[in-house]
Amino acid sequence: MALNSMTGFARIEGGQGELNWTLELRSVNGRGLDVRYRFPAGFEAVERLGRELSKRHFQRGQMNLNVSVTSARAATGVAVNQEALDLYIAASNRLVEAGHALTPGADGLLALRGVIETSGDEGVALDEAAEAVLAADLASLCEGMTAARGAEGQALEAVLNGHLASMEKLVAEAEGLAQQQVEAIRDRFARRMAELNGEAGEGLAERVMQETAALAVKADVREELDRLQSHIEQAYRLIGEEVAPGRKLDFLAQEFMREANTLCSKSALIALTRAGLELKAVIDQFREQTQNVE
Repeated sequence: MALNSMTGFARIEGGQGELNWTLELRSVNGRGLDVRYRFPAGFEAVERLGRELSKRHFQRGQMNLNVSVTSARAATGVAVNQEALDLYIAASNRLVEAGHALTPGADGLLALRGVIETSGDEGVALDEAAEAVLAADLASLCEGMTAARGAEGQALEAVLNGHLASMEKLVAEAEGLAQQQVEAIRDRFARRMAELNGEAGEGLAERVMQETAALAVKADVREELDRLQSHIEQAYRLIGEEVAPGRKLDFLAQEFMREANTLCSKSALIALTRAGLELKAVIDQFREQTQNVE
């Protein structure tokens, strides 16, 4: 099953009769599915249609749907709204007198909202036929977004699998080093006891073995390594089989880090500690990438 990213972009141009529209859909990562709409007056159906389609196509992501519309009847005449212009001029003069701004130019004033009016500003109507065409275009837009997020997901899947492969290699390295811990602990404790007692005293060997066994139990990391390997296998399954595994992968990343932290805290070898720190770095990269998985 293909992995989907939450990042994507889709754009469609269409129209019906005298109306022409451009639909743009942008998506970034989000905890849940959150779609925000921007459309002109008379196109309120966009939100209703978009809500139904987004639930059908997507499960997670913060999305912005923007609809811009032009009409063949629009812009048949241009006029200056003198009342709005006078208000802007008065406000700018007060700012100039207070030393907060420079005297505005005519081009800047004419660019302000409401100063220039066209005969098409009264809005356009979305009749039943136009709504049907718009609905079809919105469906195509969602399909385009699904394809875009799928393409991003393929690249993301390769990155995640690469991180998991690195984790497997480091866990295998840690397993080999962990077997050396008991001997290292015994040698270290024997040297310390010899320093304290001067020459090896009677019963020293037995004491060393007892203390080594106790310390070895505390330093045993086999459970952590077994759990790490189990989590890695589960992550592979989620990536290959789940429809939207983002939340589960994020949880697994937290579990990865928990076991890696314990591994480092139990380490009695510099090499094992180094392997644990490298493992934590890879886990952090893995978790960062899972934030964008649907």
